[in-house]
Amino acid sequence: MEQKTKITAEDGKQEMIITREFDLPLELLFKAYATPEIIEEWMTNPYTTAKMVKFEGKKHGSYQLESVDAQGNVLFRANGAIHEFIPNKKITRTFEMEGMPMGVQLEIYEFEKLSDDTSKLKMHVIYETVDQRDQVLKLPFAQGLSMAHDRIQDIMRISK
Repeated sequence: MEQKTKITAEDGKQEMIITREFDLPLELLFKAYATPEIIEEWMTNPYTTAKMVKFEGKKHGSYQLESVDAQGNVLFRANGAIHEFIPNKKITRTFEMEGMPMGVQLEIYEFEKLSDDTSKLKMHVIYETVDQRDQVLKLPFAQGLSMAHDRIQDIMRISK
């Protein structure tokens, strides 16, 4: 089955563009990225549980996310600074996964209303180097992101 989340990564560039259309009103899509409890829900999967340790959804804010296994062991920790937070329009933030050689990346999330019931997310992700970006693309990144986006669609559709 073709994934609804599309990733464009041009050779030799240290960035990628990720797009996804949702059958959700713009406000619900943005809420899925701006509410810690909802983020935890869609970031959780059958193997790990996500926990937002810190979330300041505002300009000059920050966040920290942990993922733990069934025994409570921390599998990964990610954090970053929020540089721009414009409700229903844009989030600009950094993202760093602790203990991984991927470096810090810049993420620009743009939210677009397509109709009263549909919206689009465009993520522009910039890595420190082309090699770091290519390392991410070798991981099951695309599948994981698509699964997370599917969960957003399902979770937020229920809250309509």
